[in-house]
Amino acid sequence: MKTSNYNRFWRWHFYAALFIAPLLITLTLSGIGYLFYTDVENRAYDHLFFGKSDKTELLTIDEGIEKAVEQYKDYSVSKIIVLDDPYNTRLTMTNKDGDQKYVFLDEHYQIVGSQDAKYTFSNVMREVHSSLFVGGTVVNYLVELAACWAIFLLSSGIYMTFKGRILKNKQNLTKQQKNKKWHALVGTIITIPMIVIIFTGLPWSALMGNFIYSAAQENPSIGIPLLQQQPPTSDMSEIPWATRKNEEPTSSQSHAHHGDMPSMSNNSNMISIKQLMHEIEMEHISRPYSIIYPRSEDGVFNVSKGSNTGVTGLDVSPYDEITTYFDQYNGKLISKVGYEEYGILAKWFTWGIPLHEGHLFGWPNKLMNLAVCLLFLLVIFWGFKTWLSRKKEGSFSAPPKVSSGISSSFIVFMVILGVIMPLFGLSLIVVAIIEGIIYFIRKGNKKDSTTA
Repeated sequence: MKTSNYNRFWRWHFYAALFIAPLLITLTLSGIGYLFYTDVENRAYDHLFFGKSDKTELLTIDEGIEKAVEQYKDYSVSKIIVLDDPYNTRLTMTNKDGDQKYVFLDEHYQIVGSQDAKYTFSNVMREVHSSLFVGGTVVNYLVELAACWAIFLLSSGIYMTFKGRILKNKQNLTKQQKNKKWHALVGTIITIPMIVIIFTGLPWSALMGNFIYSAAQENPSIGIPLLQQQPPTSDMSEIPWATRKNEEPTSSQSHAHHGDMPSMSNNSNMISIKQLMHEIEMEHISRPYSIIYPRSEDGVFNVSKGSNTGVTGLDVSPYDEITTYFDQYNGKLISKVGYEEYGILAKWFTWGIPLHEGHLFGWPNKLMNLAVCLLFLLVIFWGFKTWLSRKKEGSFSAPPKVSSGISSSFIVFMVILGVIMPLFGLSLIVVAIIEGIIYFIRKGNKKDSTTA
């Protein structure tokens, strides 16, 4: 039974690696790219980030925004990214089709230039990493499934390494045995850090990410503090993970006019951004921060500082995370949620996500993640090299089939992983159904051959 258990893990490990390795390589390479997006963008977009306009007339920020709206007529301002010097201010402008453009204003709030949001380095790397730049529910689930099966590959690899005594010193190793030993050794070294990296990325995933966030919302004592609010309508991409889906409070209704308003940035009754920034300063909220416009008549300005914004120059320490809501008509602070009010689950992921992205503790974090990713690619390389070195010409050379029954330890292990990672559990059910169909087909074929 012990040999049977080993062979079953080996067979599952082999087929899982064979099918998801291309996706894991893509995710790892895009993850490496994303680790250094701030360094790349600071150089690639130097003029936009730090350059000056030819016009030197000093404008207010509202006048600068007005000029941007005039220049890009089909777009309206939905967000303002206010960064520390020497960075320029960045406007996010959105059209009716949902396309976004980033417009940069210099220290005089004159327009420096713009870029297509979809094709910035950070957004391309993030889209490839999270949804293969294709998007859609199926692709998002596929990416999450690959991450879940990577956990299985690492865990089953550890089991086989120690059960098969692969790391035991032996003389006169064959080429195949050397490849297998290197595959097992490097895999053992990176298992724990790789599992940490994968799990700290799961809050962004389709199924498990929503499950984690729902658990945090439904249990405020360990998750996210509650606010008395109505559902938000704003795009929340620069809001901290812990408050991203929180319902927003409403602005006072005394100046609101009923009816549809396509762009709340054009609301003449709304306070100016200059006034809002004064209120933000009075609340001792320092740069960098993002301002998200209200998207309804009773909506609010959302002003936040996040540790995982995906915007060059905008990330802050987890301790400094804050989400605030300001009345759009009088600019007064309505409510505020800071890191100290998070539950343990929200705090864990507030630290975990920047750790995953490689900017929690500066360059050492980047280099650590880079080393783990490169070693993971080597593990995949040595795994395939091991298979090719034992592969017989004209044969698939898969690990041997297991005819004996499934052991209880194997079932328990797979159930635990399935519970921890629901999408992985669902995929196991699909695998079991396929295995059952194949079994009955083969059984039927044997009966037919016997009868004949």
